[in-house]
Amino acid sequence: MNIPFLDGWRRRHDAARGGAAHGTADWDPEGLAELLSECELLRAQAESAGVALDDGPSSLAALDQLQPRWRGDEELQSWLGNDAGLYLGTVLVRTVGGAAWYIRADGQPVVRLAGGREVDVVETGHAWAEDGAPELSQVYAELSEK
Repeated sequence: MNIPFLDGWRRRHDAARGGAAHGTADWDPEGLAELLSECELLRAQAESAGVALDDGPSSLAALDQLQPRWRGDEELQSWLGNDAGLYLGTVLVRTVGGAAWYIRADGQPVVRLAGGREVDVVETGHAWAEDGAPELSQVYAELSEK
């Protein structure tokens, strides 16, 4: 799934460099991590429920406990799914050694773990927003062990 704001960001940066970027070799890793960590809608939903998102693993467990009030609204659910996946990726990148953001050729942001495994965190976020499973904290626990 392409993320609209990322597409716009990519076009601006590609034009500035005079070409198209593939992967993340030409990207500023810190700038990319900052962009993908915004998750404004998820952060607002969490804050309104009294949950502080500190980009740490314990906040994933707190998100898993939120009441899914968004499930009746497909558009909101989709945006929250994107944000939940990007937030999971943010926590992985900030706390798991060797984990880094990578943009696939199709524009999908994934987290690449130290061993080379790519994790489609946005897909995981959508599943969480739709069904509550898998729990974000469980996915983190499984990925951080390896």
